Amino acid sequence: MSSPMDPAGDDLIHIEELELAARIGVADGERASSQRLTVSLILWPTAGFNELGDQLEKTVDYSAVCREVQQFVEGRRDKLIETLADGIAAHLLRTFSLLRVHLELRKFVLPETKFVAVSITRERGPGL
Repeated sequence: MSSPMDPAGDDLIHIEELELAARIGVADGERASSQRLTVSLILWPTAGFNELGDQLEKTVDYSAVCREVQQFVEGRRDKLIETLADGIAAHLLRTFSLLRVHLELRKFVLPETKFVAVSITRERGPGL
C-alpha cells in the first residue's frame, strides 16, 4: 500500500495486512459466519518521534492498535466494507493520539479476484 499525500518529514506508523475476522456482507448468508479480511494502516501520531524519549507511553502502541481493531471488528455486522472502514478509522481517531489515519480494507469474496478493497483517509476533527 502506498502512502497517500505523505508530506515530507511526517512521522508515521505503518501496519501491513492485519488479519481480521468479520461478519460482513450484503446477503444474510454472507454474514452468517466470519470471513477473513485484512487491513493495512498508516497512522500519524500527535507526537513526533523526536519527542518520545524512547518511552512507549509517549507513542502510539501499535500492538494495542492491532488488538483494538480486531476487537472492534468482531462486534460489527456491517453490510459494506466501506462502512466498516469508516468505522475503524473513526474508532482509532477517538481511541488513540492520532492526527490522521489511512487504511485499506481488503475482502476476499470474489473467486475471480485476488481481493476487493476500499481505501480511506480520515483526520482528527474538532472535539476529538
